[in-house]
Amino acid sequence: MDLQIKGRRALITGASGGIGHETAKVLSQEGVELLLTDIDQDKLDAVAGPLGAKAVAADLSTTEGAEAFIAEAGTTFDIWVHAAGVTGAKGDPLTMSDEDWSEALNIDFLSAVRLARHIGPAMVDRGWGRMVFVTSENVAQPYADETVYNAAKSALLSFSKSIALAHSKAGLLANCVAPAFIESPMTDGMMEKRAKELGVSKEDAIKSFLQEERPFLKLERRGKAEEVAPVIAMLCSERASFVSGSNWRVDGGSVGSIEV
Repeated sequence: MDLQIKGRRALITGASGGIGHETAKVLSQEGVELLLTDIDQDKLDAVAGPLGAKAVAADLSTTEGAEAFIAEAGTTFDIWVHAAGVTGAKGDPLTMSDEDWSEALNIDFLSAVRLARHIGPAMVDRGWGRMVFVTSENVAQPYADETVYNAAKSALLSFSKSIALAHSKAGLLANCVAPAFIESPMTDGMMEKRAKELGVSKEDAIKSFLQEERPFLKLERRGKAEEVAPVIAMLCSERASFVSGSNWRVDGGSVGSIEV
């Protein structure tokens, strides 16, 4: 399917991660000009090089870092995919420190706010724009030990909906994609830690996690970044011209409810 976005210009944040990287591949195949950013220049170059994309390393977790990035990258983007994020600290929600909260909120939520105030108005002025924010299954089904992540991603979802309400009529469409338990360095780390704690292999740790923590994920496996990227790409396209303010779950059924 032709997504009708050839020649458009896209920014992907968190581009060296699995979902960001795979999305870059799909958009590149659609003839989109790419600017990729992440915090590590070497990892970013490894992703950008084969795609012929421009790569600008940036720390978007601070106002100074975001402003410096915008000063170099500009604001002339038709498409913006915000895939930057961390799971953050885990534990009892009543014991999370200010530092735990600040890390998750700054990286998962405020990084988007800092860029949106620059990128969004330019999209509105041009009368066409697509923003896609990567949220999580956690916005619909929070987990007690991931409270800082739950809150940060839920704030991101609410922010996206607010943008959609305010600016869809002007041509700026904002949506979210909510993956669950995707194969990535982030979930690799989670499962390696679990394997060590349980004294089992990583494969057994994944199996027990699915059985105990994700009972509705009937596919009984982790998802793949390449299974998420096409959904993101579609929401970036002209084909999704009547979709705004939504949260598309790509979770293998992990969320038990039919809401959000």
